This record gives sequence, C-alpha cells and structure tokens, in this order.
Amino acid sequence: MAKNTKNFVTLVCTECKSRNYVIRKGRQSREKLQVNKYCPKCKKHTLHKESK
Repeated sequence: MAKNTKNFVTLVCTECKSRNYVIRKGRQSREKLQVNKYCPKCKKHTLHKESK
C-alpha cells in the first residue's frame, strides 16, 4: 500500500483566531507556514499561521 505523502493543515488568523483555510503541505517541510491571506471575518489581509 502506498504511503500518503501529503497532509492537510489549517491556517488560523492571528488577529481573530478563526480557521479560514485548509491546505495541503508536504511531510518533508518541518517549519510552520506563515502566509498573508484574506480573512473574511476581519475583512482585511492578515497573517495566517499553520495549526493542526
């Protein structure tokens, strides 16, 4: 049986703590993602960090 080489992580807004995005991330990368994305709750672009 083949191994699953990707896993899903959620991105959480740093201002309002809402979980807005679910993305796939390779298992090889060890550092946590930090991306500027649009938050519909805040209605502006904010920093989103990875959480499980």
